[in-house]
Amino acid sequence: MAKRKNPVWSLLIVWAMALPASAGDWRQWRGPFFNGASDEENLPASWGPTENVVWKVPLPGASGATPIICNGRVFVSSTVDDSDELAALCLDAADGKPLWQRRIETEPRRFPRNNPASPSPVTDGERVIFLYGSGALVGFDYQGNQLWARNIEKEYGNLALLFGYSNSPLLYQDKLYVVVIRRQQPYRAPAADAPLESYLLALEPRTGQTLWKQTRPTNTFDESMETYSTPVPFRRDGRTEILNTGADFITAHDPETGNERWRFEYHTNKVRDTRIIPSLVTGAGLIFATRHKHKGVFALATDGINQSAGNRIVWEFNGPSPDCSSPLYYQDRLYVLDGITHGKVVTCLDPATGRVFWQGTIGGRAPWRASLTGADGKLYGINEDGDIVVLAAGGDQFRILFETRMGEGPIQSSIAVADGRLFIRTAKNLYCISKPQR
Repeated sequence: MAKRKNPVWSLLIVWAMALPASAGDWRQWRGPFFNGASDEENLPASWGPTENVVWKVPLPGASGATPIICNGRVFVSSTVDDSDELAALCLDAADGKPLWQRRIETEPRRFPRNNPASPSPVTDGERVIFLYGSGALVGFDYQGNQLWARNIEKEYGNLALLFGYSNSPLLYQDKLYVVVIRRQQPYRAPAADAPLESYLLALEPRTGQTLWKQTRPTNTFDESMETYSTPVPFRRDGRTEILNTGADFITAHDPETGNERWRFEYHTNKVRDTRIIPSLVTGAGLIFATRHKHKGVFALATDGINQSAGNRIVWEFNGPSPDCSSPLYYQDRLYVLDGITHGKVVTCLDPATGRVFWQGTIGGRAPWRASLTGADGKLYGINEDGDIVVLAAGGDQFRILFETRMGEGPIQSSIAVADGRLFIRTAKNLYCISKPQR
């Protein structure tokens, strides 16, 4: 249950962030508000093999990346079946017509329950940037012309994550942010001559040139040094910070210099396996974070200066909690998904207090590793086998609106929303789902 700590009402303000994305776009992994939500309306609550399916396009291979949609284009990262190739794809959002496909590089290494095409691309409406578990980082224009290319593993050493590098980049206010929070010694080749540093990197998205690189130290060890999460922006009291989580700390960085403004140590009892997969979510002036391996969710209030002066946990939820899925902040509610244990449970929380509004089981044999998506008063989820659930958002009761099975696993991509449509990526196809147009 939720446990209330140190209420800080002065910080519970409405959070408004200036966003470059238009209402119909899904430009980043967690959407236009960096929290898994969209303000799109008139979305389908149900569909079938042909019902409400606008188009279906085969993909070259599996991927954990979420499709990105902007200005009538869909961008998809992918592996290529029966090869070591990694690919970048662009499709027409209206009809699914393939517009271009580019071979990025090959990656012969294999990762448990993952593949190197798991980071989601990002776009600013003029260019699109793809990142891969091999370390390849490539920028294209919308016509598919390569603008620049780098490989952060070749430049800064082995990415050193047990399940393979999966962190998506963040594109925010003309800067591209890439986080590498990793083990000091790699699990697999290439070898490291010295202990590896963790870091946050900022690049110029037009050229790919480095703006700054900030090291991120920790006092933990082994697998606890790793995170698979994505940075998020946090705007409060007239200034922006770039947040990331992992290696037992939440840290906030100056977007212009990378300097660490503050850090919060959320796990002080050092053990070897406190790695973090979910990303942070922000809303109502608070930061919502998950602990490792179903160990709970907490809300952090910060004065933005230092840990001792005012950063504190406002509440904690110790019920069914995520291992993989990032929380969803949607319409002044916080949703957490334990998609692996306890019968696969979704919980709706009051973000200000941690009070439980409702809780329910979505079941299914396979894990629900993809994060929930919120839009049009609904919650959309998909599990690894392609089971789909649509829940009613808000209210005081758990309600399932629709369930279906699409199959075509393994699936770890979240469902994206843009221009009144759902975009669902399986291991075989990309689907566009919409209500009939009148």
